[in-house]
Amino acid sequence: MGSKISTGCKSLSGTSVASPVVAGIVCLLVSVIPENKRKDILNPASVKQALVEGAAKLPGLNIYEQGAGRVNLLESFEILMSYEPRASIFPGVLDYTDCPYSWPFCRQPLYAGAMPVIFNATILNGMAVIGYVESPPTWHPFGEDGNLLSVHFTYSDVIWPWTGYLALHMQIKEEGAQFSGVIEGNVTVKVYSPPAPGEKSRRSSTCVLQLKLQVVPTPPRSVRILWDQFHSIKYPPGYIPRDSLDVRNDILDWHGDHLHTNFHIMFDTLRDAGYYIETLGSPLTCFDARQYGTLLLVDLEDEYFPEEIKKLSDDVINSGLSVVVFADWYNVDTMVKMRFFDDNTRSWWTPVTGGSNVPALNDLLASFGIAFGNKILNGDFVLNGEQSRYASGTDILKFPRGGYLHSFPFMDSSESGATQNILLSGMTKTDTPILGFLEVGRGRIAVYGDSNCLDSSHMVTNCYGLLKKMLDFTSRNIKDPMLFSDSVRQEKPLYADKSQIPSRRTDVNFSTYSRVVGKELTCSRDSRFEVWGTKGYNLQVRGRNRKLPGYHVIDLGRGLNSTVDTSVTVTSNTTQKVVDSSGNNYWGFFYRDDIDMPVLVATHWLVPATVAILGLLILFWRMQKRRRRRRGSGSGRFTNL
Repeated sequence: MGSKISTGCKSLSGTSVASPVVAGIVCLLVSVIPENKRKDILNPASVKQALVEGAAKLPGLNIYEQGAGRVNLLESFEILMSYEPRASIFPGVLDYTDCPYSWPFCRQPLYAGAMPVIFNATILNGMAVIGYVESPPTWHPFGEDGNLLSVHFTYSDVIWPWTGYLALHMQIKEEGAQFSGVIEGNVTVKVYSPPAPGEKSRRSSTCVLQLKLQVVPTPPRSVRILWDQFHSIKYPPGYIPRDSLDVRNDILDWHGDHLHTNFHIMFDTLRDAGYYIETLGSPLTCFDARQYGTLLLVDLEDEYFPEEIKKLSDDVINSGLSVVVFADWYNVDTMVKMRFFDDNTRSWWTPVTGGSNVPALNDLLASFGIAFGNKILNGDFVLNGEQSRYASGTDILKFPRGGYLHSFPFMDSSESGATQNILLSGMTKTDTPILGFLEVGRGRIAVYGDSNCLDSSHMVTNCYGLLKKMLDFTSRNIKDPMLFSDSVRQEKPLYADKSQIPSRRTDVNFSTYSRVVGKELTCSRDSRFEVWGTKGYNLQVRGRNRKLPGYHVIDLGRGLNSTVDTSVTVTSNTTQKVVDSSGNNYWGFFYRDDIDMPVLVATHWLVPATVAILGLLILFWRMQKRRRRRRGSGSGRFTNL
């Protein structure tokens, strides 16, 4: 409750009203500490420790909604009165069986083969201005089952009183693929700080984080979904425009575009339907396609490495991976009209892409004969008896014969300018394809031109039902009779020439915002431990890989994950190839280049063997030359005699 400007009180919410309340509480806490002790006891960490450790957890809210809970002045007072300088971890207890407080982690248990579950805990160091982690954190399981959990840690190099992180990267070992139960234990980390004035020895403190995890047997491939987070450009490096152009009072797409933020309802819906959703925060080369039924691509703005495009095509055609794509609008003329002058930065802002990066998605889907267009479609339509809203979605320009393509009458607002306040009632509606289903090789693909119906931010109507039917098709090959009727089957391909395909903006330096353009292909620490720091599956760098945390140095001559096989599959990258006259690419290996087609090359003995054979050939050639000389000189002496 807060005071009105006129008179009386009113209810308010948010940090703008919470901050002054907490500031007042901090002032009261500081006032009870004698002045001569305040410099010894009070600092940002000690005050925050008193606040969070004394807070009362609120029922019904998760940790991201309430933090430690509601502040309790008296409890914090008791903690501060007996305070001794120390370091601590918040939260002190991480219980993934506690719902809803531990949402989203409590909604999906851990299992072997999954992407690591990552949690960032906060280290608060009240001992001094500066602190350091003394030795690597350790995991202490309470029972034998706890050894099935593998935990890797990353943490701040320097622990300041106001900030420091301890990230837990957790995954279940392969031997736990059939385990079902709860794993418990403690994570401990030692923090030290320089001696305080008048002290000789440094200050040290052991922090403890209690961990409790629910583990289930590895689910079947068909119900495992991989969500691509890597290609979603995070706010605020550039002007990423909103997805629905009808929402004019919210120009930036700043809501996170993450499973746990504006797609949280979709996440819960899929979990309720029996699906398991994992997050990929690295390029598409950094996951094993054989483990997943469907790759889910929703509202993505970034580009793709050539290796990603090639791998995805192979994953779908040969490995049986399926793909679901929810695109969004992309129209260069509309982007130019959305340019505005920002008073804060005193500069002109212009969108670096559309609602999604359609040219990049078209590159990714080109090998399947699918392409989106540059229309901005709006309107209501009925699908499977359900009323739906298409909000600033795009159209499908190309689609192969044999697929199933759904068209509906929409208005195209791109021609009139989506940012201008004009009447669209006079525009004619034309049937435009927006939803397609296709079987390709061993995999299946489903595409839709609007992501707004999954985003809870500015949603008019949701399409969770459609998403589940798309996943039924891609993951389980269950075909809804209405979606796969003969009336929508493509007897001939939908075709568009290159001039109709949307092109990229040429007036924007996209490398400033992209994690792909001008960057190196690398699997980061949110991928499986075994591919950290490499290019990913079957794209590893030759030679010896850098040492992975907790593992011995891996010789890539034996393959990234191999135990018996002594070969490594070498695939192409973006470097120039060396080709001989017969069209073979094998010479590229000797030029430290990759080769086009996968070739098994025993890298650990090939070069030494080649050198040895060349040496033997040279030796044999010299011996033959000497024999010829001896024979020639001997016959000459015989003639003279």
